[in-house]
Amino acid sequence: MPTYEYLCKACGHEWEQEQSIKARPIRECPKCHQEKAQRQIPSRTGFVLRGKYWARDGYGPAKPPPI
Repeated sequence: MPTYEYLCKACGHEWEQEQSIKARPIRECPKCHQEKAQRQIPSRTGFVLRGKYWARDGYGPAKPPPI
């Protein structure tokens, strides 16, 4: 289940919320209880490719080098 970042435009409270992709964004701030919360664009990603055949741009070599 993905984790979303939220920011309340009324009081400035920031928090993370684990939600289903199908769930509607939260509108009520858990701190001030106003309907001013907005889902934020994530500042970081949790998806990292590691291994000797992955390049930074997501494309590896056409075929692995012979051993």
